[in-house]
Amino acid sequence: MRPSERGKGYAKEMLRLNIQNAKAMGIEKLLVTCDVNNTASEKNILANGGVYENTIDVDGSKMKRYWIFND
Repeated sequence: MRPSERGKGYAKEMLRLNIQNAKAMGIEKLLVTCDVNNTASEKNILANGGVYENTIDVDGSKMKRYWIFND
């Protein structure tokens, strides 16, 4: 994303819409991950109800895992 479009909430809204679509398809929970250094993605996941599970190593990179539950 180009710098002038950052911070406008696009990623947060895209994740919200994906959660909504998953709910419509009957998916009860989603696993969402982000790199440990990607604080913007982590904030978006948390803002959409993400619940931290753990941090794992993937090909030498640390990834945080979050569950989002569709109630």
